[in-house]
Amino acid sequence: MSNERRQRTKAVAQHPLDPLTVEEIRTACNLVAITSRSREHCRFPLVRLEEPGKEDLRRQPDGETMPRQAFVLTLDSETGEAAEHIVDLTRGAIVQRRPLRNSTAPYGQPPITLEDVLRCEEIVKADAGWRAAMRRRGVTEQQIKLVQVDPFSAGFFDRSFEQGSRIVRAVSYFREDIQDNGYARPIEGVVAVVDLVLGKVVDLSDDEPVIPIPAKKRNYAAALNRSPRADIKPLNIEQPDGPSFRVNGWQVDWQKWSFRVGFTPREGLVLHQLAYQDGDRKRSLIHRASVTEMVVPYADPTTNHYWKSAFDAGEYGLGVLANALELGCDCLGNIHYFDVPAASCFGEPQVMKNAICMHEEDYGILWKHYEFRNGLFEVRRSRRLVISFFATVGNYDYGFYWYLYQDGTIQLEAKLTGIIQTAAVRSGEPYPWGGMVDDNLAGPTHQHFFNVRMHMDLDGGGNTVTEHEFAPRPWGSDNPYGNAFDLRSRTLSRELDASAIADGRVGRYWKITNPNTTNSVGNPSGYKLIVTPSPLMLAQEGSSVHRRAGFATRHVWVTAYDPVQKYASGDYPNIHSGGDGLPAYVKENRNIANTDIVVWHTFGHTHVCKPEDFPVMPVEYAGFMLKPNGFFAANPADDIPPDRNSRSVQARGDHDTRNSQLSETANTCCRTNAE
Repeated sequence: MSNERRQRTKAVAQHPLDPLTVEEIRTACNLVAITSRSREHCRFPLVRLEEPGKEDLRRQPDGETMPRQAFVLTLDSETGEAAEHIVDLTRGAIVQRRPLRNSTAPYGQPPITLEDVLRCEEIVKADAGWRAAMRRRGVTEQQIKLVQVDPFSAGFFDRSFEQGSRIVRAVSYFREDIQDNGYARPIEGVVAVVDLVLGKVVDLSDDEPVIPIPAKKRNYAAALNRSPRADIKPLNIEQPDGPSFRVNGWQVDWQKWSFRVGFTPREGLVLHQLAYQDGDRKRSLIHRASVTEMVVPYADPTTNHYWKSAFDAGEYGLGVLANALELGCDCLGNIHYFDVPAASCFGEPQVMKNAICMHEEDYGILWKHYEFRNGLFEVRRSRRLVISFFATVGNYDYGFYWYLYQDGTIQLEAKLTGIIQTAAVRSGEPYPWGGMVDDNLAGPTHQHFFNVRMHMDLDGGGNTVTEHEFAPRPWGSDNPYGNAFDLRSRTLSRELDASAIADGRVGRYWKITNPNTTNSVGNPSGYKLIVTPSPLMLAQEGSSVHRRAGFATRHVWVTAYDPVQKYASGDYPNIHSGGDGLPAYVKENRNIANTDIVVWHTFGHTHVCKPEDFPVMPVEYAGFMLKPNGFFAANPADDIPPDRNSRSVQARGDHDTRNSQLSETANTCCRTNAE
């Protein structure tokens, strides 16, 4: 690591919302460890900045430094006891400690750590019952060493070994080499339940009759590709004068946009204080935005799969599992990386290199018109700023991409790739719970749900959400030709009124407005939430996953801001019996009109597996947009200059482009007949 990078990650935070520095993490963990029952057994599943609130930041006098606080979650690996701590880093003291009362319903455990993953495999492979189950499937003692054991968050079914316990369920995959793709050869019908505190298998499923292990390896490493494509020419992205954005620590300015970058172990990337410069006004839009949860429920009711419903943020941590992104592979062009200080599960400070990628990219036409009457031709290309990170959660890889556009649009796109969960199938038998992807190999149907939390701050707060949908107007004197239709609207005034489902048939959409400000045509300034009407939770009401992932039963939720209501699934979804999170928050039925509100949006993908998804799945996309709707007085991007890209060439049939380079003098994307 360069000296400049070391200084950047160790330096004292310059802003109250900056992530914890390496030194702050070390201080916080040491202060907490000293007070623990046993330093040897003290683990740190989650360490993050305890963020100051919006109003606290606004009241902060210029030039004064706010107290810095850290949230530290500890776990005693010997007893299973867990506690939350608030550490005042300015005073060097623990100011609050709260034990987790997770031994009684509704339970809930700290997230799974890397140490848990490694210990689980050791515990399983030492278990005599599991080893016997392997031998019954033709796996020799020598081959057992290479079996891949995946610890999977356990779900909750109110069984005695689940209640108040820290467990994982472990499934196994056959490999003959450490580099083999284990998911091609699942070992069906064997599931070990591991108590991580007791250090033993407390329940073992071993189905009869035995389903044979699939024979094909289906490895995918580049070295095994014997006939790579040879007709791909280089495609370079160049910015010879450098990028258009400016970075100062965690603060970013790009054209008219400004925001702060944050990062937490659970959510990963966070955007703070998102604002847009509109003339002489810097207009606030969102105070804080992040993906707080995702869940992946499976539709296969058999032994290996019925319990699978991983909460990838709350049970593992999207930030904890962030990739170190590779220049020229994950990110193309003129890249700025953010290195993120973090704590290991042992409380040791470390730096996650290249955890966040930021760059600009072309996005086609921004606006265009050719006026044939006078020959006026104007075209502008769109450019967007991309802020992203990737997390690998077991078999799946998820990219989270925030896009900011020159016209004021905000977009979040989730990219789903990696390897599907698989199931072994007997020869000649159908697989009713999903799709076949190869001989004797199936992929269970499943759903991916993401939930984004947006603490709104449109033009400084006091925000309201309205719901809109279209309806045909009945025939009548006011609709004599039958062509008229109406836009019906309602204001969401209480929390229980606001949990809603998208409906493409009526074009239902939502607007976030500030009723205290007026736009150029006399209406409240606003942004439109554009939602894809995708399927919601398809598991039956009353099922375990339906209770535990209640946020996935609605596309849109609106709550009054409460600093303790941070996550769509609640604080501790791991081995939780359910009912927490958004369904619990809205039961308070607070006022949400013209007040400080949080908009939560659930979106996702329902995946029926197919052969094209294996061995590694091409990216699937899911997401949403926020577009200005009565926020600006005119097109906010009408001041983009008409620059022509001088590196563009005309590709000829003979591939000779030497004479087709654009003239350096032809540098504009507008013209008239007079020219």
